[in-house]
Formats: sequence, C-alpha cells, structure tokens
Amino acid sequence: MRDHDTLPYSTPALADGERVARALRMRDRLKQRRSCRYFSDAPVPRKVIEAAIEAAGTAPNGANHQPWHFAVVSSADMKRRIREAAEEEERAFYSGKASDEWLDALAPLGTDAEKPFLETAPWLIVVFAQRKGGFDEDGETQNYYVNESVGIACGMLIATLHEAGLATLTHTPSPMGFLREICGRPAHEKPVMIVVAGLPTEDATVPVKATRKKPLSQISSWL
Repeated sequence: MRDHDTLPYSTPALADGERVARALRMRDRLKQRRSCRYFSDAPVPRKVIEAAIEAAGTAPNGANHQPWHFAVVSSADMKRRIREAAEEEERAFYSGKASDEWLDALAPLGTDAEKPFLETAPWLIVVFAQRKGGFDEDGETQNYYVNESVGIACGMLIATLHEAGLATLTHTPSPMGFLREICGRPAHEKPVMIVVAGLPTEDATVPVKATRKKPLSQISSWL
C-alpha cells in the first residue's frame, strides 16, 4: 500500500520490432554527434535553447530536488568576459599546470589555450550544480546525488541540441569559479561546464581521433 500521492504511468504499446527500430534510429542519430570547435555567429532561435533546457530538466535526479541551474549567455559583453577568464585559466593549464601525459593525450585533438568559440557561438549554456537548495531552492536544504543528476541532465541537454541540428561543445576550464561570479550565481552552486551551442562554420572540421569510438564488446558486459 502506497502512503503517498501517485499518478498512473505507462510506456507506449510497441511491438518488439518497433522498439528495436526506434533504439537503432536513436543510436544512429547520436553517432553523428561531434564536439565542434568552429562555430558560426549565425543566430539560433531562443526557443530551441529553451526546449533543450526543458528536456534536460526532466532528467532523473536525487529525491527530485533537480539540483541544476542553466545560465544562458548570449550577451556579447558577457561572452567576451567568459572567454577572457577562461583563456587565462587555459594558458596556465597549457604552460605548466597540465602533465606532459595529459598534453600528449590532447595533442591529436588540436586544442590549445585559444577559445574563440566562446565569443563566436550565439549561445553559451553555463551549467551549475546546486549542492543545496532542494526543490524550492532555499539555499539550505541538502541535495543528493548532485554530480550524477547534473551529469545526466547535461547528456540530455546535448542530445536535444543535437537533435535540433545544432553543433555543441563542452568546455571545462579549471578552476571555474569565475563563471559563478560572471553569471551572478550563489556560493552553494558549483560551475560544472559550459555547453557551447550554435551552427558550425562551412569549413568546420573535427579531429579524426575524436571519431574513433569503442565497440559494444568493449563498453559492455552481459551477465
């Protein structure tokens, strides 16, 4: 006997063949996703970003506290400030903070301290994890499974943006405290990543290494 309010729930009545077909279509669509570093400044409707954030907001999470906040940046001035602060951290990373092993791993991807996409792309979505706040965001109630919850939400955000035909990039300068200050977020929120969203330039490319994905046999076990 349940002692709390509930609502009916069901999934679509599909034949096994249709379930497989839908899963394969989704797999093939997501296989086309790439992290893009060459963004056009072409505008993208705000409603696309709103819909993607609403989709992310349905992610499973600890105690339904929904411990995330998405600060959406389109202002040229704020994007410039974010780029300048991020590049300062990146220069420190590439000039000594990162180990040689880490830099060797990054080399085939062609990354460096310059992050022009932070100004060029029409949208930056700065994702914050709320360590406290609860459903009412009172700043005091403990949240649970915060990292796991926010990670799932970010995945759903990126998948929805991809389905809308946008290019995306996750950018994680370290440390990221400057994002809290620029975006005006409270101290109990932790910046997790910047999701850059927009259209790719006509001559955009991706590193060959980034297209290599582990096969099913390597990423799964069947017990």
